[in-house]
Amino acid sequence: MYMGIKLGIIGGGQLGMMLTEAARNLDNEIADIVVLDPTRNCPAVQAGAIQIVADYKDQNAIRMLAVKTDIITYEIESGDSAVLKKLEGRARINPSPETLRIIQDKLLQKTVLAQADIRVAEFKSVESHEVLKKFIDEFGYPVLLKARRDAYDGRGNYRIDSAEDIQKAYAYFKDQKLMVERFVPFKMEISVIAARSTKGQIATYWPVENIHKENILTTTIAPARIDGDTAEAAVTLAEKTMRILQGAGVFGIEMFVMQNNDILINEIAPRVHNSGHHTLQSSKTSQFEQHLRAIMGMDLGSTELVHPTIMYNILGDADVRGRYQVSDPGMDNAFLKIYNKALAKPKRKMGHINIVAKNGQDIADLLARLEEIKKFQFLRPA
Repeated sequence: MYMGIKLGIIGGGQLGMMLTEAARNLDNEIADIVVLDPTRNCPAVQAGAIQIVADYKDQNAIRMLAVKTDIITYEIESGDSAVLKKLEGRARINPSPETLRIIQDKLLQKTVLAQADIRVAEFKSVESHEVLKKFIDEFGYPVLLKARRDAYDGRGNYRIDSAEDIQKAYAYFKDQKLMVERFVPFKMEISVIAARSTKGQIATYWPVENIHKENILTTTIAPARIDGDTAEAAVTLAEKTMRILQGAGVFGIEMFVMQNNDILINEIAPRVHNSGHHTLQSSKTSQFEQHLRAIMGMDLGSTELVHPTIMYNILGDADVRGRYQVSDPGMDNAFLKIYNKALAKPKRKMGHINIVAKNGQDIADLLARLEEIKKFQFLRPA
């Protein structure tokens, strides 16, 4: 039934690369993978994809992708949802353009969730200084001023701690559309990787714990160090969210665990997610295979966590810029994945390493191993 499918992906970075690898490993053959990405010879191409070199929002390039493929998905939220909506009769597109439209705008995303009685931090659209000041008068400092669109890895957030920060925040965002959000003093950030198939089947992975540095995810701990009731509540919330959003595919649902263990949704990504990379070694079905199963209407795979695992992101740093070479620590049960990006840059995600439990090891053992791995220099000047 699925033989000869041509798959299109908007975005050809590391997520597109791992989707391409998963597509090549599916029992039901996918004939071709075509990615749309502005960077020539992007990581997905090195994994065997064909590339259309163009901006993610290039309308003609998106139309060309629809002509060349049967199913379109994305690894980045930057595609033009209006153009994709017009192309639904030409190619199957999942998650749906309507789902993408909702999630692309953080204000609309939060509004849809709040209207469905899903708890989120208090928020408001910001059209003027007066609106922002009124919000601060009501909730106090700190607050988060956020870009509504085209922001990731914390680049679209500015924390306002005092009146002196307000003008700096506006200058930071220039002319972008903004929203303000009440700062949430959370105990832990977790995420649930959830999938919904075109047939409506929903499957969730167990919650994981995320640790950030300078707004960039550095470490994911699977499973999260939370009690069973809190984990079950997070899974239930993720399932409810998937029913509301409707779109097929894998979604990364970021949540805050409060001091009293209540849960709020922070943000949603309509794609495979950095906090799901552990599934490559930890779970019966990786998030990448699951995403393909979901958008192709296949039965979803098992989400069972087989091995406790810690994922550690390998980021570019100030000592290695431009061309680089890679070193593998060669540690038992540590699986290195390099994304084959042409140039290293500070804070750029260059790869990750999964540290997998063996012989009865627990999370504490893996955290001790992580401290050893953090000392290793994965990237060196070429």
